[in-house]
Amino acid sequence: MTQLAPLAKDGHFDELHKNTGDLAEHWKTFFEQLEPTGLVDFDQKTHELNRQIRENGITYNVYADEYGPQRPWSVDLFPLIIDASAWQEIESGVLQRARLLEVIMADVYGEQNLLKEGWIPPALIHGHPGYMRSMHGVTPKGKKHLHVIAFDLARSPDGKWSVLSQRTQAPSGLGYLLENRNLIARQFSKAYEAMQISPLATAYRGLIESLKSQSPAGANAHIALLTPGPYNETYFEHAYLARYLGLTLVEGSDLTVRDQHVFLKTVRGLEPVHILLKRLDDEFLDPLELRADSTLGVPGLLQAIRAGNIILANAPGSAFLESPALLGFLPGISERLLNEEIQLPAMDTWWCGERAALEAAIPHLEMSAIKPTYPYSPGHTSYEACLGGSLNQSQLDEWIGRIMRQPADYTVQTYIPLAQMPVWLNAFNLNNASLIEPRSYMLRVFALSNGTDNWQVLPGGLARIATSDSGIASMQRGGSSADVWVQGHQKHYLDATQAQQPIKTAMQRKRLVTSRAAENLYWFGRYTERSENILRLAKLYLESINSEYTPSKQLWTWLETLCAQYGLVPDGVPSNLDQSENRHRIFERTLIDCLDKSDHVTSVGYNLNAMKRTASGIRERLSTEQWSTINYCIDNFHAGCHKATTYQDFSPSLAIEALNRASSSLAAITGAQTDRMTRDDGWQLLAIGRHIERLSFLTSVLDLAVSSGLLNNPNVDNSGYMALLALFDSTITFHAQHQQSRELEPLIELLVLDDENPRSLAWVSKALRARLSKLAGTERNQPDELTRSVTNLQDYSLENLCLRDASGSFNNLRNCFGNCSYSAWSVSDEISARYFNLIHEIDYRVQT
Repeated sequence: MTQLAPLAKDGHFDELHKNTGDLAEHWKTFFEQLEPTGLVDFDQKTHELNRQIRENGITYNVYADEYGPQRPWSVDLFPLIIDASAWQEIESGVLQRARLLEVIMADVYGEQNLLKEGWIPPALIHGHPGYMRSMHGVTPKGKKHLHVIAFDLARSPDGKWSVLSQRTQAPSGLGYLLENRNLIARQFSKAYEAMQISPLATAYRGLIESLKSQSPAGANAHIALLTPGPYNETYFEHAYLARYLGLTLVEGSDLTVRDQHVFLKTVRGLEPVHILLKRLDDEFLDPLELRADSTLGVPGLLQAIRAGNIILANAPGSAFLESPALLGFLPGISERLLNEEIQLPAMDTWWCGERAALEAAIPHLEMSAIKPTYPYSPGHTSYEACLGGSLNQSQLDEWIGRIMRQPADYTVQTYIPLAQMPVWLNAFNLNNASLIEPRSYMLRVFALSNGTDNWQVLPGGLARIATSDSGIASMQRGGSSADVWVQGHQKHYLDATQAQQPIKTAMQRKRLVTSRAAENLYWFGRYTERSENILRLAKLYLESINSEYTPSKQLWTWLETLCAQYGLVPDGVPSNLDQSENRHRIFERTLIDCLDKSDHVTSVGYNLNAMKRTASGIRERLSTEQWSTINYCIDNFHAGCHKATTYQDFSPSLAIEALNRASSSLAAITGAQTDRMTRDDGWQLLAIGRHIERLSFLTSVLDLAVSSGLLNNPNVDNSGYMALLALFDSTITFHAQHQQSRELEPLIELLVLDDENPRSLAWVSKALRARLSKLAGTERNQPDELTRSVTNLQDYSLENLCLRDASGSFNNLRNCFGNCSYSAWSVSDEISARYFNLIHEIDYRVQT
């Protein structure tokens, strides 16, 4: 084992060997649980881990990634294992610091004795852009400012832990570390159980119960998680946390303030929100009082907080606590406010705004990190943190000059080599390299509120691992992560008093559907149905023109018109009816080439990606399997289309194969929509979207078939007859009912009037009316105006629809199609006005 696990680099603490050359006891226990296979199956475990990450859609935006803003989340196979004694040191120090930061917030926004007595320089408070003067004198609801705090820790070469930074505005990682635990514990289940690794769930439950206990609504308090939206780099964990904790995931546009109370805009009206767990930096919270250009916040939110009508976790105005300059003043403040010496020290830190600190810092610059005192803001120098050891003498002199010109903008912190933990390297990508390699890491741990005056430390954390050529552990710079196992830590967070109290049962709350989520669900349904429809159309075209029978002119014209109408090919592509030597099959080749394109076409690939975009806005409502199936469908379709256009010169057979595989995946997606989603208002709108799309597509297909003469002589040329049945996915049903009949009447009966065929106009219109009635809360025998506007095919007779006029035209049939199409689009407009834009004349009363 020691041959495969080299010692950490000189100057770094070695987690694996504890700087002794022998394996640490807890790592011995870990590796002993791998028998009998040992390291043999680690490559397979790595492959399985990466597959699970892709299937679960775990992503993180990496701005330094030259290949794009997103990449799959990166987690190493080995966990970081912390024994009980080391964790006790971390836990006691973090609990003390959490208490300390809370009393600092209370003082700074209260009596400000720390400023009056000179414990904190005023420039670090009043000069910090994150200090909110409008919140001075405000005691938050529940009398607690902070509920979630993250601390970034480093381990020095002597094994001691030190604080590098603290995050209080909207600390990230709580969702990712949960996912890491799920992924890694599954790979090493035997070791996880044998080593008695502390579970995480209790701490999350304690946070939610603590928040509810501070709200007047108590156990019935409505908690929402405020996210910047799907384009934020950590949106995955926002959706993951909302699903895990059972919270409503909201964006700023989902909320409104009325009479100094915060409400959620839902399809049923306004619902009160009592608690907001925010993942949004303070400056974006309220465009009325903070950044006027913010589209992420809620106008009037700060006034609602001042009025005591909502709890915000964390309370706005804590950004000044994140300044690295403050770390140097905390030991003194701890003695002043807590009468306690600081237990978990920070790295030696000098704020250059003080003359003595400036003079002390300059000689240490070469062995320190230079960090901005303030975040980017007008009036303050903006720069990236820099390691003095990476600078040559000329660069060092330049930095000294900058610091001397604006010393208050610079904070200098002693740099130590980060401790190193083992990481597994995939042997398939190596050339005689070690399988286990030490890499530098930084540990993020979380203090979570557990009552008005109580805190708990999440027994685990998020380890961020540096790249092999970097001493900086940052996910933004392409680093990796690791699960954190705390060994033998069996502390229970409910004390004896709490354990004896009966647990209050909350009133069951019906799941709320925001107007934004409702619109995404509606379009998720529409794009799913649209993808199925045009996929079937593209497949029918390719199979028809490559069959053993030459398609009739009417069939060819009908198919090509539909393909152009639904954007499968760009405008102006020559028809395959042109049989000249140089232009033959241009239409077919173009269609194959455009199957996965988005320029000038609304192709199958375009609609599949649109389906995914709408689904990404409701990630918290979709199961992992459902999201995985969507990604699998798109990835495989892209690969299949690439194969069809690259290797086989626009091969119809390979294109049909790609379409068939996508069709199977879409069947799984629609099956999950039908069987794996709760029948709430959101699902009703998803189903309505699908029915509207299906009704519109099928009426258009039938109307064009009739107007183009495709059905004029079905007994002579039945190719159009059979093509219609295929496009309606009704071939088997037709043959079972009518055998080999090619008469017009049975076709119209099955595709138009049969209310038991899910692909007939009658069934779709009946289902659409049922969903609209359910959404409106009306009885089927007393439909509302919107439900009544959907064409009822029971009002039409087969004899009347099949009747031809003097010129041989099916006017009655086409009028029926026109009515169906019009009702579909009018319902769509009305749905948008009533439930998404909230402009319909409907009573949107506040629900209490």
